Amino acid sequence: DLMALRTANGVDTILPGLTGWAQINGRDELPIPEKVALDKYYLTNQSFQFDLMIIFRTFLKVIRKDGITH
Repeated sequence: DLMALRTANGVDTILPGLTGWAQINGRDELPIPEKVALDKYYLTNQSFQFDLMIIFRTFLKVIRKDGITH
């Protein structure tokens, strides 16, 4: 269960936002443990620079339409 795994890893404390590290690295294509691992990576490495990089990569994914199926 996603919520149980997030709670067990402490990533349930991260406030939700418009985008995130897991979202730009695969979103729904990722298995639950990998999503939680990406969230944990963000939790331990969060910084203003990291957030800016995530926003920039989100912008690129939107422009390129990565991960969008028709």
